[in-house]
Amino acid sequence: MALAASPLAAAAHAAEPLRVLAWVGYADPDIVKTFEQQHQCKVEITTIYSDVDLWQKVSHNNGQDFDLFAVNTAELQRYIRMGLVQGVPTAAVPNLAKQLPRFRDLRAIPGLVHGSTVYAVPYTYAEMGLIYDRKQIAQAPNSISALWDPRYKGKVVAYNGGTHNFSLAAISLGLKKPFQLSARDWPAAVDQLIALRRNVTGFYIDPDESVDLFRSRKASLMFANYGRQQLQLLQAAGVDVGYVIPKEGALAWLDCWTITRGARNRTLAAAWINYMLEPEPGKVLRTRHGLDNTTSAAPEDSPEDRLLWLEPVDSEDRRNLLWARILAGDRASKVLAP
Repeated sequence: MALAASPLAAAAHAAEPLRVLAWVGYADPDIVKTFEQQHQCKVEITTIYSDVDLWQKVSHNNGQDFDLFAVNTAELQRYIRMGLVQGVPTAAVPNLAKQLPRFRDLRAIPGLVHGSTVYAVPYTYAEMGLIYDRKQIAQAPNSISALWDPRYKGKVVAYNGGTHNFSLAAISLGLKKPFQLSARDWPAAVDQLIALRRNVTGFYIDPDESVDLFRSRKASLMFANYGRQQLQLLQAAGVDVGYVIPKEGALAWLDCWTITRGARNRTLAAAWINYMLEPEPGKVLRTRHGLDNTTSAAPEDSPEDRLLWLEPVDSEDRRNLLWARILAGDRASKVLAP
């Protein structure tokens, strides 16, 4: 692997394509073409559609089939544990200095740095704020507790997912570790989600469904699991809505570029990461795909907004099992039963 980091190795592999795994919108054809022209190389883009799809592709041949990929900070941890990724040569990524302050200190973002090794570089993100109907709620809600406010009973739309909902409940309860619930935290979190269920008019899975629910139920408030993407969809549908990050903070996913252990050209992979931090790729993310980049602040962003980057949770299986029971209407004792 030491040879792959040298300029000589980069030249030796110049004829081989850079193999990139990317989500929809992360590597549009015109963006890829510019990189190819700048570096006189070919890039092969393989599009991924789910975390499961990504894991299968990277792990299939022990990280040998691709050079780099985009992954969120929570999922990144298992690739590190399994030895499927290697450190990013940050000296070859000078555009790190162009990143916004909250992304510049890589050690401050959980899971990016292990020991002295930087495993990933932030690229794009979205936070899960609150969307509210301006005609029904005159003043923007400033707390996540608004989802439980009896004034909005039957007017709240929420996400149908146990993993995020237990973290949401933990945040609303003021728990210090929303991703790692202790034995004594579970009963309180269950009670909180039962109360949420009673306040909600409907739960959604995808963004389009959330828009349909919000409009058809004449909802006043929504937990936006997909963030500003949902805001844009509602505005496009003619709904007068606002968006806010609650004072307790918002759950947020952060996708980063990381290099596989089997990368044939580590230098070119680092050049790709550096290029993705240039203004044009960031502009495309925002204007075409409604995604925030890590180098330029959106007009509506505030440095005071507190974002809680997703981390691996205690047990996805348990969270989803208990959530299914809550959704079915079970009482707390039955929800918590073995």
